[in-house]
Amino acid sequence: MAKIVRRRQYVKRAAKHAREYKATEQKEIDLKRQSKANGSYYVPAQPKLAFVVRIRGINNIAPKPRKVLQLLRLLQINNGVFVRLNKATLEMLQLIQPYVTYGYPNLKTIRELVYKRGHAKVNKQRIALHDNAIIEKALGKYDIICVEDLIHEIATVGPHFKEANNFLWPFKLSNPNNMWHTRKFNHFIQGGDYGNREAFINNLVQSMN
Repeated sequence: MAKIVRRRQYVKRAAKHAREYKATEQKEIDLKRQSKANGSYYVPAQPKLAFVVRIRGINNIAPKPRKVLQLLRLLQINNGVFVRLNKATLEMLQLIQPYVTYGYPNLKTIRELVYKRGHAKVNKQRIALHDNAIIEKALGKYDIICVEDLIHEIATVGPHFKEANNFLWPFKLSNPNNMWHTRKFNHFIQGGDYGNREAFINNLVQSMN
């Protein structure tokens, strides 16, 4: 009986989050239309979330960038993490630009990463997210009790983003099919691999997930 009640609760929460995502999307569309009608441009809000992927190894890496990569838990090539964007993290990303690529993940990318590659850090162990009970035990005190709550907290960069993000083990991604250059020395905007690829991070993650 308790399991059925719990399951209903998860379904309700997923539906509530879905309504919120839809409302946010609709608000964006309305603001764009409004701006167009007023003859002005709509400037979207600055992104609050990035997904960062390590693309180069540790050869000849200076101590400062090495430290930042450790802080962000990007210890291996093809490791990926979510990062809340603010002045401090943007400066950190500048320091490690040649070793990473990053951009602004959409909801679809976040959801697919968590469902397909998501692992929790429990007592320093890497545990697959096969049961909502794992999430509730670790994050229940922040009112995060299921996978959809976890996705919502990450996607909206909610008040307990830090706890939710630290709960997730860095994502171990596959090599993208024919997407890396042999030598990763150029910025993405110069036809290379590293640096900010904005919304194009979604295409990359699709090919690595």
